Amino acid sequence: MEEKLSSKVLVTGAFGMVGSYVDFGIKLDRRALDVADPKEVDSVFDRYQPKVVLHLAAETDVDRCERDPEYAYMTNSIGTFNVASSARRIGAKVVYISTVYVFDGVKGKPYLENDRPSPNNHYGRSKYLGELAVRDILDDYLIVRAGWMFGGGPKKDQKFVAKIIKQLQKDEIKAVNDKFGSLTYAKDLVSKIKGFIENDKKGIVHAMNEGSCSRYDIALEIKKATGSESKIIPVDSSYFNLDASRSNCDIMESLNGGAMRPWQEALDDYVKGEWIKQ
Repeated sequence: MEEKLSSKVLVTGAFGMVGSYVDFGIKLDRRALDVADPKEVDSVFDRYQPKVVLHLAAETDVDRCERDPEYAYMTNSIGTFNVASSARRIGAKVVYISTVYVFDGVKGKPYLENDRPSPNNHYGRSKYLGELAVRDILDDYLIVRAGWMFGGGPKKDQKFVAKIIKQLQKDEIKAVNDKFGSLTYAKDLVSKIKGFIENDKKGIVHAMNEGSCSRYDIALEIKKATGSESKIIPVDSSYFNLDASRSNCDIMESLNGGAMRPWQEALDDYVKGEWIKQ
């Protein structure tokens, strides 16, 4: 199995937030593999002949996707179509990382793997089209939907957690308290995915740290972990003028073994282990 992980798994987009925790496989960044180029995908897959493709290459900036939908669909939808098509041709399995943003948030309770997606922004739509490509083209696949992702440390993290940590020298920080979701620590996600590959898991899995929270809750937890004296002020989502619409409820649960340790524990480990100098 170790031989399979080391030489038979090809990882696309391997040097982003999630990929920074991957310690197995043939790791390729965009310079080595542009998934939007079908000929390049075919050539790379022919060269390495992977048995499993861990497809991480994606545009995950929700607001950039809203401003530039063509880029979002080219990377997240067409790129995934190209990966799935080449994988089918050589007989490889695809593990595709998707997102809770494939749901519209109106259910009012946690989303399960068998709930029907209905995305409400370009990022979610582009990722859902990627899901459909994987499901329609391949018989052997695993779609892993992640929640609000964090991880990568100071070099890779450009998302909410990093922004809050960088603002902790301010007297006041404002954070949204009227939208709720599930957190996914990228390091925990990679560990979970590694087990999925080893056990040849198939289908759709929701992978998230247990529990739900608002951005305000996250900011409070970061404040506690860092010992900051900044005041965290709760605001509603209308305070920030964002390009993409967000759901009121991005909470997920799993019927298929995707739950991980509580989000508070994971976040505390991340902040103290990757941001605070010991």
